[in-house]
Amino acid sequence: MSTDRPGDVPGGDNLGWTLGVLLRAYQSTVVTVIGDLPHGPRGYQTLAAVVGGAHPTQLALAAHLGIDRTVLTYLIDDLVEAGLVERRLSQADRRRRRIVATAEGERTFRELERRVRDAEDGLLGALDPAERDTFRKLLWRVACDVRDIDAAADPCDVAEELLSEGR
Repeated sequence: MSTDRPGDVPGGDNLGWTLGVLLRAYQSTVVTVIGDLPHGPRGYQTLAAVVGGAHPTQLALAAHLGIDRTVLTYLIDDLVEAGLVERRLSQADRRRRRIVATAEGERTFRELERRVRDAEDGLLGALDPAERDTFRKLLWRVACDVRDIDAAADPCDVAEELLSEGR
């Protein structure tokens, strides 16, 4: 493992390359701990958002996740079939449906959340615990700022575009 500073290695200050390496490692690591959850990491992120409960409609959930609403419909269908979430009529507007975690969905999420966090800690093993916490907070701040700039864009598409540009 190289401990050189990014500027000391040719291309080491290339954000796109470093994000790409980290994203690929994250995806391959998380897939192994998620198991057979429908839609893998995307299903996990959806379940996390549903358990968090801050999205009053399926449309709001799609916007938060950066997933096309038609794609989210199929994803939710599979989570419903797995018994992890259910669609309920909104009390505020009976024409809309809220996505709500079932008791099994909440239990499953809590177990997966622990596994994913352990996998993330392993992936970020080059950092001490305080650095990992700082890293997560900084990523969160940047991600939220990017979403404020272009909330309609799918974050996955944005990341792929940046990586293809070699940023």
